[in-house]
Amino acid sequence: MKKNNSILADTFGRAHTYLRISLIERCNLRCTYCMPEEGVLLSPKSSLMSYEEIYTIAKTFVDNGVTKIRLTGGEPLIRKDIPVILEKLASLPVELSITTNAVIVDKFIDTLKANGIQNINVSLDTLDKEKFKQITRRNDFEKVYNNILLLVKNGFNVKINTVLIKGFNDNEIIDLVQLTKKLPVTVRFIEFMPFDGNKWNMEKMISYKEIMKKLDDFHSEGLIERIEDAPNDTSKNYKIKGYKGSFAVISSVTNPFCDSCNRLRLTANGQLKNCLFSSTESDLLTTLRKGKSIEPIIQKAVKAKFKVRGGMDTLKKLQQPKLHSNNRSMITIGG
Repeated sequence: MKKNNSILADTFGRAHTYLRISLIERCNLRCTYCMPEEGVLLSPKSSLMSYEEIYTIAKTFVDNGVTKIRLTGGEPLIRKDIPVILEKLASLPVELSITTNAVIVDKFIDTLKANGIQNINVSLDTLDKEKFKQITRRNDFEKVYNNILLLVKNGFNVKINTVLIKGFNDNEIIDLVQLTKKLPVTVRFIEFMPFDGNKWNMEKMISYKEIMKKLDDFHSEGLIERIEDAPNDTSKNYKIKGYKGSFAVISSVTNPFCDSCNRLRLTANGQLKNCLFSSTESDLLTTLRKGKSIEPIIQKAVKAKFKVRGGMDTLKKLQQPKLHSNNRSMITIGG
């Protein structure tokens, strides 16, 4: 039974009903915007949440109002006990979804279906095989692309997440949207965001405004339709008339959606982040292992949430490395 006096409401009146849980810090790809070239220092295995601890923490959030859980990583499907984790979390009264790079998702089709997972986000930054190898440092483009088709064939709701980087894949915006002509998928363009070790700067970023201009210039007037966004949606949604799928833009940098944010993040080593951009974390796992309640820590963390982007409420602040370089690399936060 959910509690009425939720500990998940912050000082700005935002109720947090969506928890993203990173299951693992490791990945079978090495995407440049996610993992520094020199790699990252991984948490020791003893510091990572067990499946029982994941379930216990998740249940605490659900008891206090969370209605949606998304599993991320690293690559969540390379965790050996992923079938058990899915089964445990599927027993909770939540919408359960997952984000994957789709390299090995074909091996889990039946497992995902058995646990009621319908919504799958797939990371894909290019349709060019050589560019894929360049950005992921792996040669798995055909596996990923064919597995996207397999997910669609099996009736999953697929969103393709594309991080745009100027001079690398911004010339593929039109081609990626063309995927939605015959495939019932949503292609989501994500503004390049700053994290530790990913060499971010504003000059590499393609803005929401630039993305829409490219699409407006290519398509005849009136063909691009604005779709109503879901409550608490991070993306601005569109579709091309007559196309099976849709596209969207996640403008975390130039046009943030913080006013309606309902998201919290749990890292694989049991740290609660109240914002993707926050450099501070709250240790839930140590307290849980001591047999104590984690609810006071959750409440304190939620109450401390800034109104906008971890306190970086202007583009000028976002461009100051000292304000975001203390944050983790994306791979250790969870996509």
